[in-house]
Formats: sequence, C-alpha cells, structure tokens
Amino acid sequence: PYTGGNGGTYASQSISSTGVTGLTATLSSGTLATGSDSLLFTVSGTAATSGSAVFALSFGGQSCNLTVSVAAAAPTYPAGTVHCTGTPTAVVDVTNPTTGKTWMDRNLGATQAATSSTDTAAYGDSYQWGRAADGHQCRNSATTTTLSSTDTPANGNFILAPNTPYDWRSPQNTNLWQGVNGVNNPCPSGYRLPTDAELDAERLSWSSSNSAGAFASPLKLPLAGYRVSSNGSLVNVGSNGFCWSSTVSSTNSRGLNFLSSGAGMGAGNRANGFSVRCLKD
Repeated sequence: PYTGGNGGTYASQSISSTGVTGLTATLSSGTLATGSDSLLFTVSGTAATSGSAVFALSFGGQSCNLTVSVAAAAPTYPAGTVHCTGTPTAVVDVTNPTTGKTWMDRNLGATQAATSSTDTAAYGDSYQWGRAADGHQCRNSATTTTLSSTDTPANGNFILAPNTPYDWRSPQNTNLWQGVNGVNNPCPSGYRLPTDAELDAERLSWSSSNSAGAFASPLKLPLAGYRVSSNGSLVNVGSNGFCWSSTVSSTNSRGLNFLSSGAGMGAGNRANGFSVRCLKD
C-alpha cells in the first residue's frame, strides 16, 4: 500500500533478490491515485536455493526490505528419460568438505546410497559415454550391432562396438556430455558429469586410494562393475568400480577406476557402460 501521495505517474522498476538469488521483483509503470493506492510487485525467476529472498524496495523517497520465503525448484530429469527401475533416481545432495563439491549421493539409476561396496541396490545404471538415458543404460537392456550416425540412436539398445575406435557413434562426437546444457546430459537439472580433474580431486581426498577409500568417502562409491563394449556383458561386478567423466581423450573418454588394490584415472572406450555420478553445478 502507498499512502499520503499526490497521485501522478511512476516508472517501472526491476529489483534483484539477495539472500536467495535468481528472483526479480518487477513493478510495472502506472499512475497513483491521490491519497492512497497500492503498488504491485511481481516476483519471477527460479530460486537458486531455498531460504529467504530479500528485495530492497524504494519508492517516493521511502525504502523498505521485502522478505519472501521461497523453495528452490525440484530438479527434473531431461524429457524422454527412461528410468530403469520405473521411478526417477532420488536427488539427495552430499558435499565433500575437502573438495567443497556437492554431488548426488548415489549413482544414476541406484535406488539408494551405498551401504557397502557391494550393495547391489546402489550399483545403478551402466551408461555408454555421451548417450542420453534412453534405456540403453539399463543393465539388462537388449544389444545391437548397428552403430548410430546421430547423437540420438534410433532405439534404446546397448550398441556393441567391437572394432576401433570402440564408440557407439560413427562418426564420433566429442561434445556430448560437457556442462549442464551438454548434449545428452543424463543428469537432473542443475547437475552434470564431472570433469576428469573434478573426479580425480575426489579420489585424492579419499583416506586410501582404493575401493575401501571410495566407499569410505562422502560419495560412497560402490563396485558396480561395467558393461563391455564388445558383447554387452557385465563384468567385474563386486570387484571394480568405473565412473565416467565428461573429459575426452583422443578417441576415448576419461573415467575413474577403483578396486581393492588401487584407484586412478584412465581412458576407456566410449561404448563401454560405466556408472555415472552427477555433480551439482
């Protein structure tokens, strides 16, 4: 409400929020009635987090703070995402105090965060590098020997690639999984594949550079094994863990490998099916 005025026109205003960012309070231009009237600010945008958004309002020589309690929009998965368990992977955050990075607390496709290194409910899906969640990532999906000439294969089959360059796509495309807006990013909104450096920083923060350290870390990475590019079989389940990064390396892409005797970063065939752990952007 506005009181004590002599009427007259006023200009539009746009005021960005503080505290919780991402919101804007907009006042359209108009005319005040003499004596008293109301000013209508419209709040729009997407809140970056939950909490209190503060707008510093100023009008007619007077100022005040408008505080609005907001909840951040829940992350959503890309349109067309196939959820192998029938329900979307729950988005629960966990932060590594050493690296300061916030991640999903489970692999894509997992129904829970790992309770042990061999917790089968925490293994999740097996993604071919650069592909969307079109169903190929389901650990029991059908296979095909037909390579894809586009970023979007004709079906959700796991594409076998037994010959060099061991990629599901021909010709290869190195720009598929980079950033939250990356082509085929399978992560929920606001999340993305980590880079090679970001994934390795997590490894370096572990209490030990092996599968025990992987599980003891904030990410509780399980030994999900991987799906072989040549025949689609699952191997090393319960003994090795493999996680993709967004980083490419020649005709391959980089990923994290860990087992009881050690852990490290390396290059893998893009047609292999590895785990995906999403990083909050």
